[in-house]
Amino acid sequence: MVDYWSLYSKKVIDHFQYPRNVGEIKNPSGVGRVGSPVCGDIMELQIKVEKKRIKGKTEKIITDAKFRTFGCGAAIATSSMITEMVKGKKINEALKISNKAVAEALDGLPAIKMHCSALAEDALKAAIDDYLRRESSRTKKNANYHEQRRTNE
Repeated sequence: MVDYWSLYSKKVIDHFQYPRNVGEIKNPSGVGRVGSPVCGDIMELQIKVEKKRIKGKTEKIITDAKFRTFGCGAAIATSSMITEMVKGKKINEALKISNKAVAEALDGLPAIKMHCSALAEDALKAAIDDYLRRESSRTKKNANYHEQRRTNE
């Protein structure tokens, strides 16, 4: 009989058995939903972004991340790990997190489970894209509002 647990690192098992940041963020800044038709895994990653002054410059920082995943142990572990990796990162830094970095942070994944780390990366990028879309829409609405006020004065 094959010992399947031996295929996974202690970190993968830990993040599977005790996942971090499971749940939802009230009023998230961005939401990413991805799935794999091959294995049936579904991930939702939510982020909270706040503008903070760092060295005299305003930066967009991911202050919170939560996930909901329907999938295998590796999918849960990679979702958990990416939420830990992204907290405190600037948006441009978070965009650089790759599926390989997620797998490395978990001390590796079996080759057949690398698609789980790719889903985690895709969910993060989708959440950031959603945040940027929302932010752009808010900025345009504010600009239109101020333009209308100037025209009506």
